[in-house]
Amino acid sequence: MPATAASSHRRRGHSRKGSAKSPARGAVTAKGSAKGTESAKGAAGSSASETALRFGRLVAMGAVAVLILLAGVWGSWGSAQHVMLTKGREQGTVEVTRCGEDTCAGPYTPLSAGSTARARVEIEKSVAVRKGGIYTVVIKPGSDEVVRSGPAGVLYAWVPLGGALLLASVVVAGGLGRVRVGWALAGSGVALLTAAFLAV
Repeated sequence: MPATAASSHRRRGHSRKGSAKSPARGAVTAKGSAKGTESAKGAAGSSASETALRFGRLVAMGAVAVLILLAGVWGSWGSAQHVMLTKGREQGTVEVTRCGEDTCAGPYTPLSAGSTARARVEIEKSVAVRKGGIYTVVIKPGSDEVVRSGPAGVLYAWVPLGGALLLASVVVAGGLGRVRVGWALAGSGVALLTAAFLAV
């Protein structure tokens, strides 16, 4: 009997020690889950910030590309509107007799009804205008300034847009990662510039 009692006492002691250790193990497990949760939250936060940065970069590059194209259209439209919207405007020819640093000048001969001859009109000096040449032109309303008309004039008026297409292609391909769209923009710009310089 005494041996049995001692054995029973030992078993109870081991049981108490085991139950005392169990909370410690539970605490370790809880700490591990807490660390895992914190790690998951950190990863999620990092992923969200990377997504936000990527989205911000795309928006910024897209805005830059659009601004470049708008600037090209705006720069071209100043002359293109007179060349393309010729209804009601005075049309004729100018014989360039002299050129300065920025402009060329010469007598104007009318071709359209209601247009009057002028002894001297001015046209912007460019690769599209040379001294001694005779060019079809449109007079800017309310002035003695003219712009070159016809197919060559239309193409040359849109040269700023051609340059803008080339610049925008770099932004689209490099900044937005749209390589095919970038190549399409670059090809359009090169085609427009080539056609304009061949026409003039």
